[in-house]
Amino acid sequence: MTDTGAGWTDERVEVLRRLWDEGLSASQIAAQLGGVTRNAVIGKVHRLGLSGRVKAADSPGNGRKKPAIREAEADNVVEMTAAADPVAAPSLLFPETNAVVAAPSMPLAVSKRVTIMDLRESMCRWPLGDPTSPEFHYCGDRSITGLPYCTHHAEIAYQPAAERKRDRRVGGFR
Repeated sequence: MTDTGAGWTDERVEVLRRLWDEGLSASQIAAQLGGVTRNAVIGKVHRLGLSGRVKAADSPGNGRKKPAIREAEADNVVEMTAAADPVAAPSLLFPETNAVVAAPSMPLAVSKRVTIMDLRESMCRWPLGDPTSPEFHYCGDRSITGLPYCTHHAEIAYQPAAERKRDRRVGGFR
């Protein structure tokens, strides 16, 4: 009996192969073998080249059934034809609204487009553009005393913590 890794004897590998061929999941195999994790079973199966199995047709714990299409539902299916006029149909994806787009709360600052060589201590250091581009520049407007940014860019850079948290939730980050 040779040891082929932590906890993997020849007998355990044979049991693994048999259980895998029977269609058991990695968690079930780990529970039956004992002393190995689900991930260890998955790794061993992969190293043995057993990962290409077909799932069992009807596993007892599956519990999911494919919904059967009833005849009444099949009769309600509408086929799309080239003769249909898509312009005449109201758009469900983009419903018409009379909403007015609100103006931005902060006026946009006019940049002086200063390069790093022309940037001085009292100028706004807000970067504008792609740093790898020759068009890259800094705002250059008069900065607030003691801060690196002008009034406009300081409002963007220094937001209260509650507002930043709300903005992250709206953007999909947590």
